[in-house]
Amino acid sequence: MNLMNHEKHYITLNNYYKNKYNQKVFKIALNGGFTCPNIDGTVATGGCTFCSYMGSGDFAGNKRLPLRKQFDDILQMMQVKWKNGLYIVYFQANTNTHAPLDHLKEVYEEAISLDPKIVMLSIATRPDSLPIDVLDYLEDLNKRMPIQVELGLRTIHQKTSDLINRAHDLKCFDDAVKSLRERNIEVVVHIINGLPYETKEMMIETVKHINTLDIQGIKIHMLHLMQKTKMGHDYLQNPWHMLTLEEYVDITVKQILWLRKDIVIHRLTGDAPSHMLIAPTWTKKKFVVTNEIDKKLRKLDLYQGDYFEK
Repeated sequence: MNLMNHEKHYITLNNYYKNKYNQKVFKIALNGGFTCPNIDGTVATGGCTFCSYMGSGDFAGNKRLPLRKQFDDILQMMQVKWKNGLYIVYFQANTNTHAPLDHLKEVYEEAISLDPKIVMLSIATRPDSLPIDVLDYLEDLNKRMPIQVELGLRTIHQKTSDLINRAHDLKCFDDAVKSLRERNIEVVVHIINGLPYETKEMMIETVKHINTLDIQGIKIHMLHLMQKTKMGHDYLQNPWHMLTLEEYVDITVKQILWLRKDIVIHRLTGDAPSHMLIAPTWTKKKFVVTNEIDKKLRKLDLYQGDYFEK
């Protein structure tokens, strides 16, 4: 079935899930209280320079609350907008496989048992935090409840990766994708546009590399500069060019056109807490961003993957 249409010239996550489950599916972001190997010294210290103290989980549940309480509170808010639907429990903040296996089992098993309408467990993590015992457990769990692992890549370019203190290389990422797919676990890749000193060509190269991997989904974000982050501090001391809305739309449209047609697009923009955002302020208007992307694709009369297939 072709999940693209006149309005959306790419495969949206919403359309994909509606086709798969025949109803609305939404994520409930829980906080398992995990930390990050790039903060606690396991691989490095300081963390990614763009990352807030919330560990990229600024809209996740309160880690001081039990998972049950987090789930119920968020579900109540979501049901104001969507009365009915199915749920994906989503561990987003920090590195959600960075813990002893027994602890991971305790957290994940509780999470998937919170409600019978839960249809998937989604786990955000780093490619260097998937040891064999964790991979084997996820393989087993995936047979009982579909698992989706969201791997942070950000960029394929090592110079940028070093600049933002990612503390892993591209081979580590590629190997992690291979290990997950050997176990039939769905992989979603997270990249960021607008990282310092990256050109449009560099950002498109990141998508071209992703096309060579066996991945099922992608998230594309604009870089947010936030207060209380190293990158935000550096920017305020010595500002560099941040992508305008028009530049972001142009780059993201080209990435969509290069992206394989079988990859589901989970997100084309994101937002940061308004009180923490330094720049760019246009990211506050997510619907404007996606509308401009859609308008440009319709004007070009081109669809996801059209450049890839040439």
